[in-house]
Amino acid sequence: MDTKEILKKVRKIEIKTRRLSDHIFSGEYHTSFKGRGMTFSEVRQYQFGDDVRNIDWNVTAKYNEPYIKVYEEERELNMMLLVDCSGSENFGTSKQFKNDVVAEIAATLAFSATNNNDKIGLILFSDEIELFIPPKKGKSHVLRIIRELIEFQPKSKKTNLSNALRFLSNVMKKKAIVFLISDFMVKDYDTTLKIVSKKHDVTGIRVYDKREETIPNIGVIPMLDAETNELIYVDTNAKKTRSDYENHFKEHVAYFKETFSKSGAGTIDSRVDEDYVKKLLSYFKAR
Repeated sequence: MDTKEILKKVRKIEIKTRRLSDHIFSGEYHTSFKGRGMTFSEVRQYQFGDDVRNIDWNVTAKYNEPYIKVYEEERELNMMLLVDCSGSENFGTSKQFKNDVVAEIAATLAFSATNNNDKIGLILFSDEIELFIPPKKGKSHVLRIIRELIEFQPKSKKTNLSNALRFLSNVMKKKAIVFLISDFMVKDYDTTLKIVSKKHDVTGIRVYDKREETIPNIGVIPMLDAETNELIYVDTNAKKTRSDYENHFKEHVAYFKETFSKSGAGTIDSRVDEDYVKKLLSYFKAR
């Protein structure tokens, strides 16, 4: 993909996701992810419905009428996008590949954070850390993140979620909002997720394709493992083959759900051919 094509694709994603974050997610995002605490702002006269616990008794005594303390939320949050860029993300049987949807979801979240004056960082990972962009503010920074999501070529095609989570712990000393975006077709990340979730506000976004759930009965077909480049021929006529394929997928989904639930982390499931906007919005509202 040449520079002109990349810029065109970045612009297309920016227009789509910026509109979503401006008109749909900005309020929901702010409400869902709280700042570090509340700081004193001013005092004002008491109004009906105000919390009596916020009455400033010194000022009230001075003016002989009730005044309350007004507090403001301390924002200045850090959002970290942990994005799986392994070989399995280059798959799709609908209009888009998984990595296309991942880029759009990440961009929508990044613009939502920007609207709230938060910093955004990016970690692209396979079975190693492929790219780290420290958290910063600003539109140009978000556009750089989108560009990397589109054009970055990883060195490895394999996946290691634990490695990515450990790296996050090492580089992010302050609490952050963390979105871990992957197809989660691996295991053995329960211990590291539990450690990370104690410090950070973690959400796992599972992006998958319908053909990863089930395989149709279409005879003997060649199948390539995107992470190992191993080519095998699979007889889809065999009921056991189709059943094993389906169970393999269900096993990883169950592990994902259980692991995140036990760690106190949130989850979102989004199939490539589904509307991820509704999924994000319902998740924010549920929080």
